[in-house]
Amino acid sequence: MELSRKIAQIRKQKGLTQEQLADRANLTVRTIQRIESGASAPRAFTLKTLATALEVNFDELIDPAPADNQIQTDPDKDIDFLKTLCLSCFSYLIIPFIHFLIPLALLHKTGNLNREITAFARKIIRQQIFWKVITCLTLLLTLAYNLLSAYYIGKGYQVHYLWPFFIMYFLNGFLILQRWRQINGMRPDLQRLA
Repeated sequence: MELSRKIAQIRKQKGLTQEQLADRANLTVRTIQRIESGASAPRAFTLKTLATALEVNFDELIDPAPADNQIQTDPDKDIDFLKTLCLSCFSYLIIPFIHFLIPLALLHKTGNLNREITAFARKIIRQQIFWKVITCLTLLLTLAYNLLSAYYIGKGYQVHYLWPFFIMYFLNGFLILQRWRQINGMRPDLQRLA
């Protein structure tokens, strides 16, 4: 329930008019009207004053965060968010070592996502972290191969470092595009859940 409706409901249950509540809370009637209509969001001090005037606990007055499975979101906004998150993964082309921090920041900045959207977003971020680790390991293995072949064989065949580098970069681009296609396929499922 919205805070404005909750305050109005508690006031009516206590049998108070807006004027009486305003007198008890030492606020103006206009302030009470604006809060109950949802035109203004009260500050914490005002909420504490209202809780005292209504004789309820401050924690009961403020709305608790809904459970993950009760969060109502717009499927189109969820799809747009996932697409933005997916596109932000292409930052590996510019910032190859810490690019996964950009989609991670987007996820933390966006609140109130349902469980399915959050899980999919985390899966995208984990994929980028795994890609980074595998890319580094591939380059280290290339170095080890080149050192061993130079030491034991002499002028044996050396693998150029750009080959595994470009292969891994193209692979990541392909993986990001695969996730993009998965996101487009999620739209009917999200609309069914809404």
